[in-house]
Amino acid sequence: MIPHPPPIHDYSIVHERRLRFVTNAALNQSISFQNLLDLLLMATSATTGADLFQAVRVKAVECWSTPALGSVATVQVVYDGNVAGMIGDQRIHTDSSMGIEPAHVLARPAPRSGAALFQESSANPAFYIDVPQGSVIDVLLSFKQPMLGSAVGTQNPLVAATTGALYARGLDGLGIATSKAPPPGGISAI
Repeated sequence: MIPHPPPIHDYSIVHERRLRFVTNAALNQSISFQNLLDLLLMATSATTGADLFQAVRVKAVECWSTPALGSVATVQVVYDGNVAGMIGDQRIHTDSSMGIEPAHVLARPAPRSGAALFQESSANPAFYIDVPQGSVIDVLLSFKQPMLGSAVGTQNPLVAATTGALYARGLDGLGIATSKAPPPGGISAI
């Protein structure tokens, strides 16, 4: 017999999602946890926004790239964690195309590495990515919103946003006008 109702261990909201981006230029840079949390936001004014979630972890990054006829395309993802306390697996996940077969990488972070654990918004790198123009990038993320603390503002200003509206940003944390990896058409992006 249970003498009282069972304890509740967590009120956090957890949301897992695959997000897709298509590069309009070569993308070779580290993607920070701040970039990942800025992917989904709410406008708090015409020029400011707040992230929908307070923490994120990477489940996988998947990339495809088809080369121009007679050339080769190479895609690369590295969970390098090059900041003290953020050690990744240090492995280079890479593939090159052959003929008409696209280059394809499905890279998962090592268990218990920084990218595989929930991280709050910071400039620390979640992963490094190097892909040519026209690549398709899927990031499989798990977002978490604990019932503690307050909303975290986005790192870059918004332009002509509608207060209270939900928006998506580019994988590199930039607005769709300047992002090298904007979200696909058909969703509210800013």
